Amino acid sequence: MDTQVAIEFQDLSFTYPDGKQALHDLSLQAAAGDTIGLVGPNGAGKTTLFLCLAGILAPQKGTIRVAGLDPRNAADRKRLPAHVGIIFQNSDDQLFSSTIADDVAFGPLNLGLPAEEVRRRVAEALGRVGLTGFDERVPFHLSGGEKRRAAIAGVLAMRPEILLLDEPSMFLDPRGRRELIRLLNELTVTKVIASHDLEMILDSCRRVAVLDQGKLVATGAADEVLRDSALMEAHGLEVPFRLRR
Repeated sequence: MDTQVAIEFQDLSFTYPDGKQALHDLSLQAAAGDTIGLVGPNGAGKTTLFLCLAGILAPQKGTIRVAGLDPRNAADRKRLPAHVGIIFQNSDDQLFSSTIADDVAFGPLNLGLPAEEVRRRVAEALGRVGLTGFDERVPFHLSGGEKRRAAIAGVLAMRPEILLLDEPSMFLDPRGRRELIRLLNELTVTKVIASHDLEMILDSCRRVAVLDQGKLVATGAADEVLRDSALMEAHGLEVPFRLRR
């Protein structure tokens, strides 16, 4: 695999045990440092694709490489957390410790890093998301936006090369949303952002992939794809306000 390719999958398919096929022969490539918006209606397969890329689900067909690793290979899958971070739609799924600092430290500790390095990473990650001084705060006492930033800090502390973000702007007020967009644009890692917030996608992503019923129906420059009113309507989406003629 080309070292400049961060994510690559070809003819990727996944079927759940109940027989529902969630992904149908998907093929896509993301270069290192690229930011791709993954858009589509509810049930399109966006979260399933993320779970396959993160090694949580194993595709039954196709080839897949993430940071040069095959998530279906047991040895490679163990190495994935050091390279790939996933931000789930519900931040409560990622916050489980008694303090923010403990939550952010969880990943680096599991990498076996020295205590001083873990402390350094915790402070750095909290600073990146604007939560300096929140070390001893209880996660479940935070606002929705603060929880989202704490979850992102926990992933950034692992210093991944690739970030997968599932509906990152959900539950955020306008200020929190602006801060999130600023943070995402400052991060130079490869990012795939799944969201219904198409205005945020425009602000954050150079490329877009449209997914519907498990099929990749369009890819291209974000402004060109999202401006296509016929395409948007056919797949349960709307053209972002700023692109409407």
